[in-house]
Amino acid sequence: MNSLEELLSRGVEKIYPDREALEKILKQRKIRLYLGIDPTGGRLHLGHTVLLRKLQKFAELGHEAILLIGTGTVLVGDPSQRSGARERVDEGEIQRNISTWRKQAEKILDFSKVRIKQNGDWLLKLTMKDLIAIASNISAVQLFKRDMFQERLKRGDTVWAHETLYPLLQGYDSVALDVDLEIGGTDQTFNMLVGRELMQKMRGKEKYVLAVPMILGTDGKPMSKTSENCVWLEDEPSEMYGKLMSIPDEQTDSYLELVTDVPQAELDGARKLSPLDKKCLLALTVVKMYHGEEKAQQVQKEFKNVFSKGGIPEDIPTWKLSGRSVNLPEVLVDRGLVKSKSEARRLISQGGITLNDRKLMEPEVTLEKGVLKVGKRVFIRIE
Repeated sequence: MNSLEELLSRGVEKIYPDREALEKILKQRKIRLYLGIDPTGGRLHLGHTVLLRKLQKFAELGHEAILLIGTGTVLVGDPSQRSGARERVDEGEIQRNISTWRKQAEKILDFSKVRIKQNGDWLLKLTMKDLIAIASNISAVQLFKRDMFQERLKRGDTVWAHETLYPLLQGYDSVALDVDLEIGGTDQTFNMLVGRELMQKMRGKEKYVLAVPMILGTDGKPMSKTSENCVWLEDEPSEMYGKLMSIPDEQTDSYLELVTDVPQAELDGARKLSPLDKKCLLALTVVKMYHGEEKAQQVQKEFKNVFSKGGIPEDIPTWKLSGRSVNLPEVLVDRGLVKSKSEARRLISQGGITLNDRKLMEPEVTLEKGVLKVGKRVFIRIE
């Protein structure tokens, strides 16, 4: 499989209007393309990498690749795959969210080959006259036919007027950037096709759309920060490895194809492995990508020791809390093991926190010497 064929087939759900036409252009000339991401959170997860990796592949072939940060569209809030309107974000939150994005994205993108732009640079300067001109190209009926809007209306819920603006604004990004191609997840297909229509009507130009599949999270549901089922790029090696070992067996093949560079021939062979061996290959490969060979081998050895032999990792943190009465949710939040007290309380109620293999079922507890286990993968020595 040559590089162009793999670019347009591996990890690609659909190309609009058709793959053959895009392939023909790519053989003739270099194109300009972009991937847009709204800064709704401060961390990037493996789901983002499917898109970022595809953008980088185009850049490596010499195409003009743009990572577009949605500093303008995020103010509206993408309604895609949402059962209700998104919470509004302010400028301060936007800047906090994107402050570490470049460092995280550098794990995948070569910024000597990929440019960063922000759509707030043009969207926030649009006048009323501009908005009317853009909106006059798209039918209101078309916007309200969106599946998630229809589902809300059937339930008697509200579709807010500002939400119908989102696809128009995202679509206008294509016009402002004058691109040949937009990359996005399948959840963005509607928005991307609105952009294609705007390009045709406002610039008289074809814009291709490449939709990639969305990976599911550790619980088998779409990966998202609100579901707390993400494998984050900033996860520690052991946490990343453990999360990947916990995904449902049926997701392993798609993870190997979408988030790794395991050659296609090896992927075909990997499908014949046992579910456990296949997952070990996935976890080792991904941790190696983001933390290096040495760390990956170390955490794999540790994981097998802990979970196959019932052992405890050698290098675990020590908390000098023996004999002290503590509020467990407060301690776990203060020490960065969980994001919120509600998450800690949920773990406690589910029996997910143990001390010397005894489940701690109350938030107030007196800690004794031994090993505190939080969830499936975190061990703390209490002294």
